[in-house]
Amino acid sequence: MSLESSAMLEFDDIQHILLTRAPALTGRYEFLSFRSAEAGRTWLSAVMEKVHSARAMRDSVDEEKRWVTVAFTWNGLRALGVDEDSLATFSAEFKQGMAARAETLGDTGANHPDNWTDKTASSDLHAIVVLFARDEAERVRCQAEHDQLIARCGGVEVLSSLDLHAIPPFTHAHDHFGYRDRLSQPVIEGTGEEPTPGSGAPLKAGEFILGYPDESGPPANLPKPEILSRNGSFMAYRRLEEHVDKFRDFLSANGSTLEEQELVAAKLMGRWRSGAPLVLSPDKDDADLGADQQRNNNFNYKQMDPHGYAAPLGSHIRRMNPRDTAANMNRRRMIRRGATYGLPLPEGVPDDGKERGIAAFVLCASLIRQFEFAQNVWVNDKNFHELGNERDPIIGNQDGTLEFKIPKRPIRKKITGLPAFTTVRGGAYFFLPGLKALRYLAALGNST
Repeated sequence: MSLESSAMLEFDDIQHILLTRAPALTGRYEFLSFRSAEAGRTWLSAVMEKVHSARAMRDSVDEEKRWVTVAFTWNGLRALGVDEDSLATFSAEFKQGMAARAETLGDTGANHPDNWTDKTASSDLHAIVVLFARDEAERVRCQAEHDQLIARCGGVEVLSSLDLHAIPPFTHAHDHFGYRDRLSQPVIEGTGEEPTPGSGAPLKAGEFILGYPDESGPPANLPKPEILSRNGSFMAYRRLEEHVDKFRDFLSANGSTLEEQELVAAKLMGRWRSGAPLVLSPDKDDADLGADQQRNNNFNYKQMDPHGYAAPLGSHIRRMNPRDTAANMNRRRMIRRGATYGLPLPEGVPDDGKERGIAAFVLCASLIRQFEFAQNVWVNDKNFHELGNERDPIIGNQDGTLEFKIPKRPIRKKITGLPAFTTVRGGAYFFLPGLKALRYLAALGNST
C-alpha cells in the first residue's frame, strides 16, 4: 500500500466506529429527540468532546475504557437547524427513513415498523449516541454522566435505550445462536490494514466514507455543504431479536443426534458455529480453522463449491457475501459494527420470555446501493441463485411457507415451513458526520 494512499484518509476527522472496533464487553445505545434546535446543539457541543476520531482511538485504545459515537437522522439534522437547501441534497432513502422503506427491505408481517418496540420508527427520532465500554462499571458511570448532561440541556428526550452485553465465553465474539461473529469484513484502501487471505483486495475509501474516490471513480452527488458530508458515512441500524428456543427446537426436529444438529446449524449459516467454513471443512467442525484468520476466509464458491454441496446456495454467508458468484461485488460491500443484547439462554432451558439478539450497524456510502440492495436481493429475494422459494434462513423474513434446500448427491434435502429465527424490533437510517461536521452542526445558529 502506497504512502500516498495511506495519507489520503483524514483519520483525525473520521469517527472511530468507521475504521476501528472497540474492545468492549458492554455498551448502551440511546435514541434521542430534540425539542428545540438550541437544546440539541447544546447537547451536541458537550457530547462531541467525548467522540474519538479513528486516530485518537488507535493512539489510546489500550488506556481508554469507553468509546462514543454520535449520528443523526434526516429529521435530526433538520431539528438541529440544517437549512432546507442542504437537507434537499441528501438521498431519497435517507430522507424517508428506514420505516418508510419497509416494503423494499422486506419488513412486513411481524417485522413491520408498526411492531417495533423502541420508537425508532418515530419521526421524532433525531439522534443516536452509541457507547461501547470496556466493562460494566464504566458503562454505568457513562450512563449517569449522560443522564446529567441531558438534564442540563432541558429539551433533549431519551425516546428509548438498549443495553449491550457480550456473551460468555469472551474469547471471541458470537451471537445468541452460538455462531462465531466478525469473520468477514472489507478492508478500506488507505487504512494500512492488510486483507486476510480470501477477503479480497482493499476497496476504495469512497465505498464507505464520503468525499473520497469509490470503485467507480471520483466522489459525486455528495450532500452539501462539503464540511457536513466530508468524512461522514451512513449507518443502517437493525435490532434483531434472536429466537433461541425456536432455533434449538428446529435443530432437534431436523437432526436425530447432536452431530446431525450441528451439521444442520452449519448448513443454515454456511459455517460451523466455530467459524470454520463448510467449503473448507464440509463434513466435520474444525475449531482451529474457525479461529485462524489466515485460513477461515480463504475460499471461493465458483471453483470450490459451485453447486452448494458444502455450503448450500441459500445459506446465510453465501447470500450476504456471494464472493465470486455475483457481479459488481466491490460496490456492494458493507462494514458491520454492533453488539449482542440480552442475557444468554442456557442450554436445555426453555424460553424465558426475555428478548435477546443483535443490535447492529451497517456502514456504507450509499444506503440504496449497498444496504438496501443486500436486504432486497440477497436476503429476501426468494429466487436468489434460482432457488425458487427461499429467503435468508437466519435473517430473512420467514412466514412459515418457505423452504431451505440442502444439496446432496444423489437426492437433496428440502426443509419446508422454515420458522422465523429472528424478528426486527427496531431500525433507523443515520448519518454519521465527521468531527469537523459535528462542530459545524453544534455551531449552527451562532451567527444569527
